[in-house]
Amino acid sequence: MPKNIVVIGAGFAGLMAALGASRQRHELGVSPSDVAITVVSPAPELVIRPRLYERQPEQMVAPLTELFAATDINYRQGSVEIIDSATSTITVVAADGTSATLPYDRLILAAGSNGFTPPIPGLAEFGFAATQLAEAIELDRHLHALAKMPASPARNTVVVGGAGFTGLEFATEMPGRLREILGEDADIRVVIVDRSEHVAPAMGVEPRPLIEERLRALGIETRLNVGIAGLDENSVTLSNGERIETSTVIWSAGMRASPLTAQLPAERDNLGRLVVEPDLRVPGAPGVFATGDTAKAKSDTAGNYAVMSCQHARRLGAFAGHNAAADLLGESTLPYDQPAYVTCLDLGPDTAIFTRGWNSKVEITGAAAKKVKQEINEVWIYPPAADRTAAYENVLYARTVDF
Repeated sequence: MPKNIVVIGAGFAGLMAALGASRQRHELGVSPSDVAITVVSPAPELVIRPRLYERQPEQMVAPLTELFAATDINYRQGSVEIIDSATSTITVVAADGTSATLPYDRLILAAGSNGFTPPIPGLAEFGFAATQLAEAIELDRHLHALAKMPASPARNTVVVGGAGFTGLEFATEMPGRLREILGEDADIRVVIVDRSEHVAPAMGVEPRPLIEERLRALGIETRLNVGIAGLDENSVTLSNGERIETSTVIWSAGMRASPLTAQLPAERDNLGRLVVEPDLRVPGAPGVFATGDTAKAKSDTAGNYAVMSCQHARRLGAFAGHNAAADLLGESTLPYDQPAYVTCLDLGPDTAIFTRGWNSKVEITGAAAKKVKQEINEVWIYPPAADRTAAYENVLYARTVDF
């Protein structure tokens, strides 16, 4: 009877975890017939979530079947509904509604995160989100359907809730997308709303003037120190009483870890992430490791923690996979670290900002930074080739090389 490493999720962290476990198994000369690695997810594909603000979101997926075959990783289609750490089993529900129990010797929780939707009146009924593929596709269809509506301020106006990274990328993409759909002469209006005092509050002081200048150049308005109080079909009302006519409200303010984290007997933070040990194991849940957006993990010795981003998810996943396999096979685990931190914020068709460090020191701007962003989005974050050597080199790079 083979031992089983089960990975929940095929996102950036889940993919790298499976590849990391496969690489460690291979390095130790262990046969896949003795240690099986199984990924459980709704589809054998990686959704390129950092690109969901772009046009044609339905194309932002990368198939994984051939890569899994090349690295002897099994795939189980379905959604995990129950984690029973006491019996070391999970319950997987297939698309047809049937369920089955899957045992594990080591479990890697890489189920990712979902957008947080607060109880704002009308937000669930009339708002749009785009943190998941289906949401982004729904928003894109809605935007194209605007062309069939009579011209009006509501039709031509997009309100973005949230002035963080995701909100800014959506907002700066909107003028171009709307003019492609509604015509170059359309009177387009884009408004960002956030309760913070500044846009991009998490990025600090240095990038702020550049971001604000770019918003002005694109004609994007901001409403700061206020929130969204309510929505209806044709307008949004702010907490200061201002009413903006709009048919399109995009909510981008906040993420929460997969609710599966609540099924494990361990401490969680305010985002629902499991507070993990240095090697990413979950205290109180033997044989369970958490990674990616489900883990609150220290990234350095200066008190910084990994954030919900593919940059951290890839490296977290590589460590989690290596450690789960090493632990199962009697080898020492490695403490996760990721002292280097960079951001590359897209700001429309020809501009971006590249920063380094937790204080967001600006290194590259304008068209040069846009080229870096395009390379990140179109090359760096995609899965490796369906080749064992290339895959193992990719996962080792993710675990050992800092930006």
